[in-house]
Amino acid sequence: MSGRVHRLTVRVYYEDTDFSGVVYHANYLRFLERGRTETLRDAGLDHASLFAAEPPLALAVARMEIDFRRPARMDDLVEVETRVAASGGASLVMHQRLLRGDDVLVEATVRVAAVSRGRATRLPAGLAARLAG
Repeated sequence: MSGRVHRLTVRVYYEDTDFSGVVYHANYLRFLERGRTETLRDAGLDHASLFAAEPPLALAVARMEIDFRRPARMDDLVEVETRVAASGGASLVMHQRLLRGDDVLVEATVRVAAVSRGRATRLPAGLAARLAG
């Protein structure tokens, strides 16, 4: 991943796994969401403040492409890497990876859309630059 990369360490708990001790596929989305949320926080932003602003702003997942490469297992420590790859008028594209050491477990490309009062809206000036670092 090139550019500014945010890293978040996450432990895999029993509740994240299926009966065999492997992370249930839908739970990877939760790990990736945490990575995107903490990327916002690291840039001095948070979902609650964006939504409380006038006009209110939400960043909603509009598209996600995900490749499951290897399983994470109960009690693993994994790292979520997140970076802004591109920005448009009303959306951001983020590339994310979930790693255990040097092993890439999951790769995802996520497009988040700026939404205000149920409609697409332009990203606030400078938001993408703040996230890209």
